Amino acid sequence: GAAQLCTTRCVIKELESLGKALYGAKLIAQRFEVRSCSHHKNPVSGSTCLLSMIEDGNPHHFFIATQDQDLSNKVKRKPGIPLLFIIQNTMVLDKPSPKSLAFVQKLQTNQLVPEYQKQSIVELKEKEGLVKQVGEKRRKRKRAGGPNPLSCLKKKKKKTQEGQEPSAEKKKRRKRKRNR
Repeated sequence: GAAQLCTTRCVIKELESLGKALYGAKLIAQRFEVRSCSHHKNPVSGSTCLLSMIEDGNPHHFFIATQDQDLSNKVKRKPGIPLLFIIQNTMVLDKPSPKSLAFVQKLQTNQLVPEYQKQSIVELKEKEGLVKQVGEKRRKRKRAGGPNPLSCLKKKKKKTQEGQEPSAEKKKRRKRKRNR
């Protein structure tokens, strides 16, 4: 579906409490859809509220957009949560964290082959003798050799008949005159 920008009441309350210095940020945040959070009666800090929204494995598939390094480090520790930040008036999507990459890799391997089938595959390989042995030889890679041996041959000398010089054998050629 389409992406929607949203914020929480706690974030707006925190921006109001910071005063006139962040008045523009507060106006921008108020334009977004306001999502209900679990602490609407007693608001907490914005970073705490956002972390509580993504606590249970991010079921709503939220992205977190922040300039706060502490919040971004906490978000990177949780798998499957994309992180946005701004560099010179441009929104940038951060690369996936190592936790997210490991989580996806684990999901993919578990989805491809269930655990009981992995055990049966190992047993069948041992039974058929397909298990790799420790002393197995590897094929050697071809390495670049020396120069082409045909390019290194010595030039052959022309054989001449006895008593005749090679210059005598050459015929005189006629030169053509051009007509202009």
